[in-house]
Order: sequence, then structure tokens, then C-alpha cells
Amino acid sequence: KSTKGSVVLAYVFRHLNLAEIDYFGLRYCDRSHQTFWLDPTKTLAEHKALISTGPPYTLYFGIKFYAEDPCKLKEEITRYQFFLQVKQDVLQGRLPCPINTAAQLGAYIIQSELGDYDPYKHTAGYVSEYRFVPDQKEELEDAIERIHKTLVGQIPAEAEMNYLGLAKCLEMYGVDLHPVYGENKSEYFLGLTPIGVVVYKNKKQVGKYFWPRITKVHFKETQFELRVLGKDCNETSFFFEARNKITCKYLWKCCVEHHTFFRIPENEPNSLSRKISKFGSIGYKHRFSGRTSSQMTRDPSVLLPRPDQCIERSRSKTYPKRTQQTGSKNMYQITTNGENEGTTKIIAPSSAKRY
Repeated sequence: KSTKGSVVLAYVFRHLNLAEIDYFGLRYCDRSHQTFWLDPTKTLAEHKALISTGPPYTLYFGIKFYAEDPCKLKEEITRYQFFLQVKQDVLQGRLPCPINTAAQLGAYIIQSELGDYDPYKHTAGYVSEYRFVPDQKEELEDAIERIHKTLVGQIPAEAEMNYLGLAKCLEMYGVDLHPVYGENKSEYFLGLTPIGVVVYKNKKQVGKYFWPRITKVHFKETQFELRVLGKDCNETSFFFEARNKITCKYLWKCCVEHHTFFRIPENEPNSLSRKISKFGSIGYKHRFSGRTSSQMTRDPSVLLPRPDQCIERSRSKTYPKRTQQTGSKNMYQITTNGENEGTTKIIAPSSAKRY
């Protein structure tokens, strides 16, 4: 319990052979199913919500900061971990997508997993052994199969890159949602993204505030304040209510860390950052301990990509194949595929619920 969170994270990063580590973290759930990120600067004993759940103690590996363009990540192993996380985001409904996009994404998954279409190996219904979206329908599987037949020659790394290139354009890509209340107790969600804070009401975007223009975030008890610099250089404060003090403080910490990680570097000429410094600083009680996004791209201490990297990919879980029969489209047959439950040395991204 006296071990620092940074030590635990270091073990995981070594196990996964990751060098671009600052995008990732370990998340845990308290007894009320609220999720938190493991703080690298604190000991495990200081994570009281974690300690109260065990032993044993469960931590989920996953992306903490979604790169705005994951295709520009330097190493294939990093892009692979992003691929696993985003694939899971789509499957669990955190990243909604229209059916045509889901079909294209699903085809890239099948190409990465199975390689080129082979009519002798890939018999009718082979796509139905895999899961891509919630409430998956046979029409989607047929569309995926049609597209998979066209992806001849794409190796896994290429298919995964194409997957990320399409997924990053989805509206909810990389959005970390936090429920809050506005005026008259109306429900909102604040979404922390690579470019700023997005406000949603009734599943529609009603506001967007870019990180360089956010001058301060503050909380007191259950009240959360977001202060934004307008084009006229005047500041406006937006107030929201969180469910309780714990979730409010967690929202504030996440916002401080996202702001620090993604905002424009202060040493860039003509950047808004220099103007913002006149109006006060963000996160006066909490500091982000890792490298920022811009520092990672310029850091000369680690030569990336590293040569001769070998990536051991994990097999997806498979399910009974769907078989079409007269009078019943949803009948299933059990397949005797010995690879239904693959084993791997790679830890898959977090399956913890994101709020």
C-alpha cells in the first residue's frame, strides 16, 4: 500500500512494451461504481476509494488522453493499443456510429484479425462469430463481409491504421463524458476531448469551448465553474452542479489534466496562451505530473519508433456462428473452433464503464 501509483504504472508499461506511455492510465471503480484514474503521485493507500474495494484490487488499463489524430502516433504498438480501446468503445456503445461507418470499421477489424478473404476458409456467416456494435444485426454482418472482400493485401498494422483514421472522425471519438446539472436541474453532460470541453443536452451539442480559451476551472462543494475567454477578450463563467462533492472534484481534476495535456504550448509565438496568462492559471491545487501532448512529439530522450519491434496481437473472443434457416434468421449453431478463447501477453484496454 506504500507503493506509488507511478510504480504500478511502470510495471504495466514495461509488460506492454509501451514507450508513448502518457496517453494511458489505470482506472478503478469505487463501491458506488464511480470510476477514477490512479494518481501516479500518490501511494495506493492514499487511493481510499480503491482500498475500500478489496482485497483483491482491480485496475483497468486504458486510454486516459485520446490523441486527436491517433494515426500520427509514432509506434505501431501504441496505435494497436488505441485500436483495441476504440474498438471496445464502439462495441460497448460509448462511441456511436452510423451503420455504414460501423460496416467499414468492422471490415477493418476482420481484415486485421483474419487477413484477406478466402472463400475456402471464410464460409457463410463467418463475420457473425465476432461482435462489433451493441445489438448487432445480420444486415451489418453482411455489409462487413462485402467490404472485407475488397480489402485485399492490407496487413494488420495497415487495417488498424485505416480503422483509426475513420474512427477519429466520429463525433464522440475521445469524448470523456461527465454528467452535470444546469439551470432548473436540467441534465447536461460535459465532454472532455482533445480540443476542449463540449456541452451536451438531450444528446445534442449545445456548446464547445476550446482548451486555449479556457482560462480557469474551479469547484466548490458540488458547483463546477468553467471560465472562458471570448473573442472580445472578456471572460464568461459557466456554472454546473455535480451529483456530489466527490464527482465534482473528480470532474475538476480530469478537466485540469486534459487542459494541461492538450493546450497550446506557452512558448509558441502568437499563441493564446500568453494572453491567457494575464487572467489567472488553471488548476491551482492540482498539477498534471506527466508530459504534455506537444512535449511528447518533441521529446528527444526517446528515439521513436524503436527498431525491430515485435507486436503480439490478441485474438478477439468469438461466438456461435449465425446460420440462416427457413423461417428463422436468428438461429445459431455451435462451432468447434479451438480459438474461441485466445490467450495473449497483451493486456486489453479498460472495460470499466466511462462516465
